[in-house]
Amino acid sequence: MNQLAAVIAVCALVPGVHCAIGWCYHQASCNDSTWPIIAPIHCNGSRQSPIDINSTSAEPDSNLTAFSFKNYSSTSALKTIRNSAWTVKVTLGSGVQISGGGLPESYDCIQFHLHWGNGSSVPGSEHTVDGKRYPMELHIVCSKSSYHRNTSLALLDPTGIAALGFLIEETSGEATPASWHNLTSYLPNITNSGDSVSMAPRISLDDLLVGVDRTKYYRYLGSLTTPNCNEAVVWTVFKDPIKVSRDLIERFSTTVRFVNNSSPFMTNVYRDLQPLQRVTTQVTSSSACTELCVCCSLALVALTLAAKDIY
Repeated sequence: MNQLAAVIAVCALVPGVHCAIGWCYHQASCNDSTWPIIAPIHCNGSRQSPIDINSTSAEPDSNLTAFSFKNYSSTSALKTIRNSAWTVKVTLGSGVQISGGGLPESYDCIQFHLHWGNGSSVPGSEHTVDGKRYPMELHIVCSKSSYHRNTSLALLDPTGIAALGFLIEETSGEATPASWHNLTSYLPNITNSGDSVSMAPRISLDDLLVGVDRTKYYRYLGSLTTPNCNEAVVWTVFKDPIKVSRDLIERFSTTVRFVNNSSPFMTNVYRDLQPLQRVTTQVTSSSACTELCVCCSLALVALTLAAKDIY
């Protein structure tokens, strides 16, 4: 414990050491195995993320309706792209919102970021589905509109944050889709921690989410996946993955670095799986049919018994 405290102190005082607020991904002294010690109030909680989603045990929920996505088609919504020392983060402009989807109110979408492993052959998604880990994962982070983009207030609310998780898998071809080719073209400009550049109005969120049926998803209540691991997140993980070519996936783990040119490339930036939570999913036609058949069967039994009483 004393050694860990010393590491945290060094990270706070020495500019060249990557261990922002005492946590990291790539060093044994401050990786995710130490987070429950570094940030015990939340990282030791009972609804931590990410999790493995078991598709067969996900419970149908009729409240999980279709989403409404506002300004996801705007090519000027993506403002800046930044190396945050633990991920690549894109800041979104005002007016990008989601509503519906069983959420308690509308949410303002503030940023998106990514998690990855070490190239397309080393999986790096945070969530897994039926034990499968994908090469990458994209998270769009939104806060309740009633908090007016004040995430400090949102993090005090058990449902203050809505996070949309999109799994990413490798597809054939090179530099596809074009939207992801555009996104990754900025990476050479943000190789060092803290580097940030403005984005030209060329691609939209819809462009990046091409091929995903956003009416099919899983839902659970969880947390942020980095310290302080606040348990304030309504998680939506979409069933369809985004398909991105291998060369574009591999640009992340071979271009950006944790600190600077003398530090390692940014690889394996994902948290290990946490204890399972209750997962729900939208009601499909087959599950609705099953419920209807059960109701019909019960009604038939009731009519039969009533007929016996009459005769």
